[in-house]
Order: sequence, then C-alpha cells, then structure tokens
Amino acid sequence: MRRNFILVLIVLAVLMVITDTANIRPFFIVKETERALLLRFGEVVRDDLTPGIHFKIPIANNVRKFDARILTLDSAPERYFTIGKKPLDVDSFAKWRVVDVKGFYTASGGGDEAIARGILQNRINEGLRNEIGKRDMHEVISGQRDELMQVLTSALDAIVREDLGVEIIDIRVKKIELPAEVSSTVYQRMNSERDIEAKQYRATGNEQSLVIRADADRQVVVVEANAYRDSETIRGDGDATSARIYADAFNQDPEFYEFYRSINAYKEVFQGKNDMLIIDPSSEFFKYLKSNQG
Repeated sequence: MRRNFILVLIVLAVLMVITDTANIRPFFIVKETERALLLRFGEVVRDDLTPGIHFKIPIANNVRKFDARILTLDSAPERYFTIGKKPLDVDSFAKWRVVDVKGFYTASGGGDEAIARGILQNRINEGLRNEIGKRDMHEVISGQRDELMQVLTSALDAIVREDLGVEIIDIRVKKIELPAEVSSTVYQRMNSERDIEAKQYRATGNEQSLVIRADADRQVVVVEANAYRDSETIRGDGDATSARIYADAFNQDPEFYEFYRSINAYKEVFQGKNDMLIIDPSSEFFKYLKSNQG
C-alpha cells in the first residue's frame, strides 16, 4: 500500500513537470506587478486579465505576461539644435509603463520590450528635437526647462498611449552640455569677456582712486590753512590780551611796574656766574640797584 502511494506521488510530480514544460497546465497566475494576455493560436482573446488565478485551454491557449511596474528608459546623449542653431548634447531619461496590454503586444511585434523601447526612444528624441528647436540656449538650459519637460511629457503621452499602449509618466533631462568642439571656443570667449570686464573695473578703480587722493590732498591744504588762520587769530587775541593786562597793570602803579620790569631784566642778564656786562654804572639800568630806597 505504501509503495503504491509513493508511486502515485512520483507520477503526479512527473506530470506536473511535463505539463509545465509543455504549457498544458490548465491554469495560470497573474501577479499584482504583471499584466497578461490570453492568446488562442496567437490571436488575442482576453486582455482584461486581473491579478489572480485564471484558467485556460491547454495547448490551444497561451499566456503572455508583461511588467506592469514603472520602467525607466535611460537614453544615450543626443545632439539637438536650438532656434539659433546652437548645438547641445542632451542626456535624458523617461519613466513609463504599460497601460494597454493589447496595444503594447500588437505595436511591439508580439510584446518585444526591446522593440517597444526603440519606438519610445525615437518618439522622445523627435519630441526633444522639436521642443528644443523652438527655444534659445538660455531657455533650454534654465529659463523654460521645466516647462519644456512638461509640454513634452504631455504631448508624447497622448501619442504613445494610442500608438504603443504605454503611458509616459515623466521625462527628465539629466545633463545638458555644449559639444566638446564648441566648449573650448565658448570658454575662450568667456575668458576674453571677463578679462575685458576686469580691465574696465581696474580702470574705473584707478580713476576713482585719483579722484579720492586729489580730494584728500585738497582737504589737507584746506585744513592746514584753516588751522594756521585760527592759530594766528588766537595768538593775536592772546597778544592783545597780554598787552592790555600789562597796560592795566602799568596804569595802576607805574613805579612798581617799572621796578618789576627791572628785576626781571636783572634775572635774565645775570643768570650765570661768568656772565659779564660792560655798561655805564650811572645808566638807568642800575637805577634800582643804586637806590637806597628800593
């Protein structure tokens, strides 16, 4: 009995392998991440298969499954020309997915993803060429870059939904560069422009420097002249005040003032021990030295 049970299991296992290999299994499973077609001798009979278990007629029916997730089409850099005939090397990528599985199967030659990618790539290149050709370099690089991508995504999505059965979710530019043969010329021109601009700044700076120095020198002369004028005015006022004080003192007591002047004169004349003065002893200079009342 046990031997018979084991033999049955072996036979069932062999049959499962054979049916799976020969595509004669009566059921199939569609995953959440897949879209599927049911074919009958190569003709599409169902394209609305939902995720889950489905049944088919062995041998007569065949199932084609496709990835329903968002896929990435990473394009090789292509050269496009702006409205001013300026060349740009543009590296872009697109996000897409299958939405009409029957249309995708028919347009891609039986669901060949490589063919679908080639068709999609040609449409994107054509769209980029048309949109970039309407704009100048500044608009493509920065000014209208986001607008360009939105317009291109919307326009291509409407086309490829009908022609290829796929949805364009987004198109983005990774990098925009000038061609190598143009870059060196552009850099040289930029260097020349910056050099001219630097010389203009230097010339303007030197001119302003001369103006500032001249103004500073003029202010120095004016300040010195004003200071000398003020000092002479103050000195004159001081001399006048001093003379007035002397005059007032002299008028109050002329005799004492004359005596005070004489004493100061003696101090100035006889400062050292070796000082010598040759003068008539009867002169007015010794008036107070000879006076017995002084």
